[in-house]
Parts: sequence; C-alpha cells; structure tokens
Amino acid sequence: MTKDYSKADIISDFSEHVSSGKATFFKKYGMDFVMGRREGNWLWDINGKKKLFNLHCNGGVFNLGHRNQEIIDVIKTGLDDIDIGNHHLMSQLRAATAKKLAKLMPGNLNYTVFGVSGGEAVDLAFKVARAYLNKTKIISIKGGYHGHTGLALAAGDEKYRKPFGPPAPGFVQVPFGNAEILNREMDNTAAVILETIPATLGMVVPSKKYLQEVRAICNHWGAQLILDEVQTGLGRTGKLWAFEHYDIIPDIVILGKGLSGGIYPITATVIKDELESVFHDDPFIHISTFGGSELGCLAANKVLDISSSPDFLKHVNELSDRLGKRLEMLTTKHRPFFTGYRQLGLMIGLTLQDDISGPALTKAAYDNNLLLVYANNDTSVCQFLPPLTMDIHSIDEVMEALDKSLTRAKRLRRLLKAKSTLSFLSNKFKAKK
Repeated sequence: MTKDYSKADIISDFSEHVSSGKATFFKKYGMDFVMGRREGNWLWDINGKKKLFNLHCNGGVFNLGHRNQEIIDVIKTGLDDIDIGNHHLMSQLRAATAKKLAKLMPGNLNYTVFGVSGGEAVDLAFKVARAYLNKTKIISIKGGYHGHTGLALAAGDEKYRKPFGPPAPGFVQVPFGNAEILNREMDNTAAVILETIPATLGMVVPSKKYLQEVRAICNHWGAQLILDEVQTGLGRTGKLWAFEHYDIIPDIVILGKGLSGGIYPITATVIKDELESVFHDDPFIHISTFGGSELGCLAANKVLDISSSPDFLKHVNELSDRLGKRLEMLTTKHRPFFTGYRQLGLMIGLTLQDDISGPALTKAAYDNNLLLVYANNDTSVCQFLPPLTMDIHSIDEVMEALDKSLTRAKRLRRLLKAKSTLSFLSNKFKAKK
C-alpha cells in the first residue's frame, strides 16, 4: 500500500466504483478487511494490523494455501516462453493437461473442455448433454449452487435468478436426498446435476445408497449424470475425487476453483468419450477465449501432480481425523449452540442452533482472526474448509480460536435474537396504532 493511498481511500474507491453494497455491509459489521499480504494459511489486512487464518479458502481455490511456491515457480518459468495462447489452435500444454486428467479419471472420462469459471464449465456440460441426447430438461437440487452465469444460474435457487428476469425454460429442481421424487421427474431429461457434497446447502454429506440410486436412475432413463466437483475435487475429501467414496462414475465432471492453484484461473468440463461427438460436425461450436490458456494449464498440471500424490492425500486424511476429534470435543462443550458437524475429509460443515447462529459465528470468528463463512442456502451451518496443506500442528491454534469464537457467538446470537424480538414487537405496536 502506497503512503498516498490509505486503507480509507481504498474503501472509498471500492464503494464508489466497485460495490457500494459490499462496502456498506462490511462497515456495518466491523469487518472492513482489505486484502493485503497473503501467505500459506494466512491473509493480512492491507495495513498489516489484522490477519485471518483462512478456513474458507474461497470454496477450495486455496486448497494449496495462498501463494503456493510450486505453482508460482511454474508460472514464472512459463512466462519466459509462453503467454495465454490462442484458443483456435492446438496446444501442447492443453493436450498434456487433458491427458493427465484422463489418466486420473475413472472409466472413459477421456475428453476435457477448459474454461475460466465454474459457471462456464457448468453451462458447457448442459449444452453437451442436451446436444447429445436431443432432450432439454435439466434436473438440479434445491439449495445447490452451480454458478451465476446463464444456464448455471438457471439450475440454482430462485433467489439468485429472480432479480434478473424470468427463468430459462427446461430446468427443474428436486429435494436433495430423495431418489423417489427425482425418478418421478426424469421424463425427457438430458442431465441430472448435483454437487457430490452440496456446499452452499450446508455441506450435507449424501449416503452411498442415495448417490448410487441417482446413478441407477440416470442409467434407466438414459440421462447424463453431471457431478459438480468444483469444491469437492482435488483431494478435499481425502480422495482425489469425492465421487470415489461412492463407487460411481459420472458421465460429466465439473472442476474449478482449486484447479487454479489459487494463482491462475482455469476450469474443466471432463466428458466421457461418446459425448465428444457433439463437436464432430463443428469443432468450433463452443469456444472460450481464455479457457485452457497455456499459463493456466501450467498451474493445473502442477495442481494435479500435487493433489494426486499418495503422501498428499494421506496428509489430508490425517488432518481430517485430528480435526474431527477436536470438533467432537467442542460440540460437547458448546451444546446446544454447536449441535454437531458434517464431515468427509476436509469438507466440513459446522451445524449450529438456528439460522442466526451462522452469521453470529462468522462475525465472532472474524474477531478471533479466523475467516469462516456461513452457508448461504442454510445459514445455520458454517463452512469449514481449511487449506489441505496446513501443518498438523496448526490445529491447536485454530481450535483454540474456534473455541473462543463459539463462546462469543453464543452471546452475539442472544443479542441478535433480542433485537429481532424488540423489532417485531415495535412493528406490531405501530400496526395497532
């Protein structure tokens, strides 16, 4: 930060030229953090006076921590010879990265189309399924989330779509975990999409039976099964792909966030062999100017090497075991506010007393130097997504801060409940007058 550009100036410019709503929100709750230095598990405020241990990782973008040196090194070296590249032409780096993904995927998931955002990758998956089957219906899960772009937005909850006009046709939502209702909706369905573990719904971990039923239903109706592994993939659950826990193979897999290494944006739509025929008549029918950029492929290649390493996955599972034991102790101490946790590897949701509790814990955690974010479609849950590279000895520090945060959040919740009650009574009194 230069001397003539203070934190106050940054916030003012952000408010006037980026988002006045965000600036107002963070000021209201005393969370006017402006990103400055960042390294490993931590990010510092621009003025260096506050730091946060990242327990959200932007949904998995920072699986390998902030500014991972291995990713930085391959990008720096690459800049000596390459740039983004040209999406019209064939590319050695794009071919190598797609080949590596094919080797790491089960079955015949052998083709990859690269993009730059999760929404773009989801949009493409829908387009491929519709074109291949000549059917239009897409079924998604209530409370799930797949992005804010066109078709991806149509597969999300109404609150994300409603302000922007009427919904796109052909999209249906069904409850998570109910295979019977899904089966009743399958007529004329091109694809069923769900996150292997729906993060925005509150990290609800599905049963093996449910996901196997979904796979069987798609097989029966001839629909494509799309698994969104944007957050669950790349080792987050203790296996390279979360669907490996369920002994199923999807037809299409969506990857993003962590594939970037937190350094260079890149996403992937991985499809089975026969779906690639959609592009035979016109291989330029879908393009992405920055999708599969050569610099992005360098980052993704290194991420895949790191994330598929047996030692790396062993470390994730060791962290998972240790954190699970410590979280169990905290649930005993802080009931009924902290009611439990949902966990598969380091995909963890902290389940709390009510809808006010998630925001209360988010604020209390911030005050105790933890970046912890509540699930937007179930605010009684806080997402707990530590870096997969964190040192096992960091657990003590994190758990001590979380313990303090839970104590503080309980008090905040009581204050919020009291204010809500007073506001309700005041409005009723005014209405009677």
